Amino acid sequence: MNKNKNTKKNMKLLGRFLKGSRFLFLMTVLAAGVMALADMINPQIIRITIDNCLGGKEYTGSAFARQLAEHFGGFAYLGQHLWIMAAAILVVSAFKVLCQYLFRVCNTKAAETLVKTMRDSLFSHIERLPFAWHGQNRTGDIIQRCTSDIDTMKNFVSEQLTQIFRIVILLVLSLFFMLSMNPLLTLIAFIPVPFIIGYSLRFHKKIGEGFLDADENEGKLSAMAQENLTGVRVVRAFGRERYELDRFSEQNEYYTSLWVRLGRIMSRFWSTSDILSGLQLMLVIVFGCVFCVRGKMTSGAYIAFLSYTSMMIWPIRMLGRMISEMSKAGVSIERIAFIMEAEEEKDEPDASEADMHGDIRFEHVSFAFEGSSEVLHDIDFTMPRGTTLGILGGTGSGKSTVIALLDKLYPLPEGCGRITIGGTDLSRIKTAHLRKNIGMVLQEPYLFSRSLKDNLAITNPALTLEEIREAARAACLDDTVMEFTKGYDTFVGERGVTLSGGQKQRAAIARTIAQNAPIMIFDDSLSAVDTETDAKIRKALEARFGSASIILISHRITTLSKADQILVLEKGRIAERGTHDELKAAGGLYQRIYEIQSGQQAEKEAAYGA
Repeated sequence: MNKNKNTKKNMKLLGRFLKGSRFLFLMTVLAAGVMALADMINPQIIRITIDNCLGGKEYTGSAFARQLAEHFGGFAYLGQHLWIMAAAILVVSAFKVLCQYLFRVCNTKAAETLVKTMRDSLFSHIERLPFAWHGQNRTGDIIQRCTSDIDTMKNFVSEQLTQIFRIVILLVLSLFFMLSMNPLLTLIAFIPVPFIIGYSLRFHKKIGEGFLDADENEGKLSAMAQENLTGVRVVRAFGRERYELDRFSEQNEYYTSLWVRLGRIMSRFWSTSDILSGLQLMLVIVFGCVFCVRGKMTSGAYIAFLSYTSMMIWPIRMLGRMISEMSKAGVSIERIAFIMEAEEEKDEPDASEADMHGDIRFEHVSFAFEGSSEVLHDIDFTMPRGTTLGILGGTGSGKSTVIALLDKLYPLPEGCGRITIGGTDLSRIKTAHLRKNIGMVLQEPYLFSRSLKDNLAITNPALTLEEIREAARAACLDDTVMEFTKGYDTFVGERGVTLSGGQKQRAAIARTIAQNAPIMIFDDSLSAVDTETDAKIRKALEARFGSASIILISHRITTLSKADQILVLEKGRIAERGTHDELKAAGGLYQRIYEIQSGQQAEKEAAYGA
């Protein structure tokens, strides 16, 4: 029952992908049908030429063919002027070539249109999937589903499904003409057919399981390659080249062995199919000769019968191939459907574009990731509009989770508290509007493979160069950029690999500043810059965003010292709260961290003085 339900669901998804290319595929199918019809006509012309035009036998076929022959002077006249029959074969062949051209053009255009539609649909859907979904699925596997699996679907639809109509016409008309010429020989010719189809069905499951295993492991291999390419500097820095190479080689060897095993299965399938097809042709040749010698079959009919048998071998084998390819396509459409069926982020029906300049309020918020214990426990605080909130805490204390919830990267479940901005519940604010009005600099800044100017203006492509430079000055980046040969047109490598850690962080800060959002979040984003630059950036932020609500997350006390309110998180709870001076005098965790960092600073100053 589930299998039928999945099949129906997958067919519906395929139908959705085919929008925009249905007419082209219809033209492809019609052209394939006409090609099959042309294939059927030429053997009949040859049979009539041998038996009736040259052999002088009385014609007992269709009335249309008789009338057509009489129109050209009768069979005897055509026997004396064979060029007419040759011309007829050429006309039919030319018509077939024309249809074949139409078939190729329409099929290619339809296939590429299908691929474009599938890629656009997948990419658009993936862009709207929840942040948690991306955390649960490997990037390499997603890429493999969007490339290899799409190609498999394209090949199946364009190379197999479009041929069904032609195959059906070939089989039906071949069977009709063969039965009209010799029913007994037709029966003999069809003896191997049930075995070919049965053999194909037997291998259907094996091929499907083998392809699924290979496809999944290709995803693992792609993920491994993607991780190593993006993390190449880490691999080199820790001298892990040999370890990663051995890991990749082991996975690659296993992946190769899966295809070798699948190749053996396919080889057995095709070789057995070849033997059965050869047996079919051999039976027709042997018994056809016997029938001709005994006078039960004419020479022309025998030649035509051989032509039809040869034509039948391809469609019957294609049916077998379609069954095996259907296994691959079934796996691929399932893997694509896995993405397309993932639920997108959705706003509540009454969600609105609320004012984002109000107070930010966390009311007794608790949160746990799926399948794990609580990360946040009863977080309760108010951040008045236009103020700066500092958050301090050790690794795993829940600092980044707080801002992830504020940005709706993770939905807050019912009964786990409430988050409001200006009194409006976060669930009642449109997600796109919320994120547009929250500027965020993450712990690991991500830059795209574009120019520095394009990266800084990514939140607003209409920004002028002067506006971009103004944001860069606030992030203490402008002087550095102007030292580059191409300035703001400098191309940034993947993930900003051509820039230093501090330059990447400052670029990410400048990008967020250029957004000019009413809420600004800096998640440990000043860790890669020196203390002096840190102070300059914070001073620039104070001057530029007096009315903006700013959240600073940092391990540095100096970064948080000017904040209007500081929260100290410990094991997902608010352990302390207050201003810098209040917390410094409270004798708690904040004071201990302050003393440690102050002592380190004093030691450094003493060392430099020495």
